[in-house]
Amino acid sequence: MLVTTGAGGVGKTTTAAALGLAAAAAGRRTLVLTIDPAKRLAQALGVDLSGDRPNRIELDAPGELWATMLDMQRTFDELVDERAPTAERAAAIKANPVYRTLASTLSGTHEYMAMEKLHALHAAGEWDLLVIDTPPTRNALDFLDAPKRMTGCLEGRLLDLLMRPGFAGGKGLGRVVGFGATAFMRLAGKVTGMELLEDLAQFFRSFEGMYGGFKERAEQVLVLLRRPDSQFVVVSSPQPPPLREARFFLERLEQEGLHTAGMVVNRVHPVCAPEPSDRALEQAAASQPDDTEGRALAGALRLLIDTRHLGYRERRDVAAALRGLRPPALIEVPLLHSDVHDLSSLRDVAAALTGAA
Repeated sequence: MLVTTGAGGVGKTTTAAALGLAAAAAGRRTLVLTIDPAKRLAQALGVDLSGDRPNRIELDAPGELWATMLDMQRTFDELVDERAPTAERAAAIKANPVYRTLASTLSGTHEYMAMEKLHALHAAGEWDLLVIDTPPTRNALDFLDAPKRMTGCLEGRLLDLLMRPGFAGGKGLGRVVGFGATAFMRLAGKVTGMELLEDLAQFFRSFEGMYGGFKERAEQVLVLLRRPDSQFVVVSSPQPPPLREARFFLERLEQEGLHTAGMVVNRVHPVCAPEPSDRALEQAAASQPDDTEGRALAGALRLLIDTRHLGYRERRDVAAALRGLRPPALIEVPLLHSDVHDLSSLRDVAAALTGAA
């Protein structure tokens, strides 16, 4: 398993898709899963990934490439069906008026569902390689803490009050509206009276006895992610802000006991040959005649100087960001002539990642 992560806008999803393409070209049956709500994976592969069922990408390759995108609500529905003690309890949870809203907004739910989907795909045993595309860096390891955050609201006094049997008779409304003086609860008490609060209470009561199963599944996924064959690929661009994010993530991986496959730096400018020197190029630019052709040539020579300086500066920034760290591999993907939006341009990225460029 490969898990790609990085700051937003650094080409992380493109890298995940290119790794999947390279694996398929090497003869492996590969699935690329994105848990990033943005639909960049579909754009990069040129396919429609509506729904959460794997879609096969047509390739002329010895292996297979499949792709899918996390459908959080559908995954949550399937989890409820699996974990509820009876079909009636599952139906009651999914029929609750607040289920759809609360299930999609409760802290940690998205990451927990991503973890659940990851476990299900791995357990199916249908793939030689899973490539997981994650949200931006500082949220990418949220699934490690997702069970605690998702169920953390169950440990407070508010939920204790909601789940008391007497609450359904209306005895607790005044205390709930006054408790904590939260704007939401005051508004709920004034606008909807007991209806919303009773729905909330019923929603949480329906989940009684199921949280242990959630935490057990989370522990299973952490075991899976800590296996030596589960590797993280940290993706960055050569600018200082995303490089700082990459360093943060590399350090966090080490702290968590997770394995790093390497770091990919996307859209790196080339380092032009040192000769002729900058001074010689500037002199040549200055000596051009003041006509259309001369001005164009002078501009091209000065652009070459600027590009050379940019390439050197980017590599200095990468080295500075990694000072004291030694990722197993450091791969540069050059700046391409156009955006990556189809399989042809993805192959260029895959070639750079595998050293076949």
